[in-house]
Amino acid sequence: MNSAVTIFEKSQEGQKAYSLPYPEAAFSALLPPVELEREEELPLPQIAEIDIIRHYSTLSRNNLGIDTTFYPLGSCTMKLNPKANDEAASNPGFVKAHPLSDDIQVQGCLRIIYELIEDLSAITGMHGGSLAPAAGAQGEFAGLKIIEAYHRSRGERRPEVLIPDSAHGTNPASAALVGLKTIPIRSGVDGDLDMEMLKEKLSSNTAALMLTNPSTLGLFSKNILQISSLVHDKGGLLYYDGANLNAILNVARPGDMGFDVMHLNLHKTFSTPHGGGGPGSGPVLVKDFLKEFLPLPRVIKEKDGFRRDFTEGQSIGRVASFQGNFGVYLRAYLYIKLLGMKGLRHVAENAVLNANYLKTLLAKEVNVPFQGPCMHEFVIQCDSFLEEGVRALDIAKRLLDYGFYSPTVYFPLIIKECMLVEPTETESKRTLDAFAAAFTRIIEEIREDPDLVKSAPHKMSVKRLDEVQAARQPVLTAL
Repeated sequence: MNSAVTIFEKSQEGQKAYSLPYPEAAFSALLPPVELEREEELPLPQIAEIDIIRHYSTLSRNNLGIDTTFYPLGSCTMKLNPKANDEAASNPGFVKAHPLSDDIQVQGCLRIIYELIEDLSAITGMHGGSLAPAAGAQGEFAGLKIIEAYHRSRGERRPEVLIPDSAHGTNPASAALVGLKTIPIRSGVDGDLDMEMLKEKLSSNTAALMLTNPSTLGLFSKNILQISSLVHDKGGLLYYDGANLNAILNVARPGDMGFDVMHLNLHKTFSTPHGGGGPGSGPVLVKDFLKEFLPLPRVIKEKDGFRRDFTEGQSIGRVASFQGNFGVYLRAYLYIKLLGMKGLRHVAENAVLNANYLKTLLAKEVNVPFQGPCMHEFVIQCDSFLEEGVRALDIAKRLLDYGFYSPTVYFPLIIKECMLVEPTETESKRTLDAFAAAFTRIIEEIREDPDLVKSAPHKMSVKRLDEVQAARQPVLTAL
């Protein structure tokens, strides 16, 4: 064959193209040098295909996940990932699209990127954004870098970030990674920010206040507009941790509350895959005055199509390879398009309804620190069982025996022996009733035979582990 393959290379100077004869020369660069080739075959075990299939099928049955059981992890929104979205994202036209392709060859992909940013901006009340960050924590990092770049462009050096004591742990971690000092703000008795302490800590050193609303306590801040005004009056910016957006979709918008920068966790709110080490996606969104600082590349819409823009200007630069994890936000794009704005509001309403229903059931058995309606999640307190020697962790382990994964334990840190419960909108009343019944039965077991609960789980393939030893002395090699 005399055909050739065209190779495209992108650089700051633009795009270059050159041809190589197909197939030998085109792929020779991909092969290792001859001197590195093995002289003997690898000593791989000989295992029948059916045995391999049975092995992994058995492992999958031993695992608890959102596809097999109720998974009420508070502040993580472990809800259904629609299979229709997975199927669409597996379309060969998307899967085989190369990130180094010329813009004209991937117009469909660029259009999805552009439209998803538009949709997310409309949903949140922001004005633009980037899908490049590969996780929520990286979205926080990018957002704080934008804030830092903004203040620097104004000739200011603001070294402090204010963070509530109920915040996600990634908030102070991201601030530290950017080189900013974190100033904790305590919560009041009502779970909202202590306004007097906020006023005391705000200063000309304040770069931003990082806030989750609804908070990790499952509460919507009644003071949010006053908080926004106080931060802006001091010249600081308001950062929105978008982990809990699921509760307010098409009901309230962070941009309308006064937030300037935010990130979203697409796996939490927009039903993309969650856990297992990735892939993730944490888009960062901003108001108009911050758009010039967004990460590269940007996708620009022109009269004849879409193109990627690598112009640096005041951008914080690249934060991930290429344009981010395209297959993940393709699923989010489909989720939004299929539900529409009315459907998204329905998501939020049902998430709040389910949380309040389950909270009412569990409040009959355990202490609920904050009275009144919650949003998408709520905190319960299990310290009343400490006299029997039973901790929240023990209850969590015992729930596994009943076929349920546990709520988040020991977070937020400000609540003693707490569980953070989030049922999400995708669970039925029947499932919530069954979970509450199992929880009630475990409370009875604590009174009748506390050792049964303290030694759980009993029905799993793996029994109670020494978690401290596992953390301090991890086994990182195969036996």
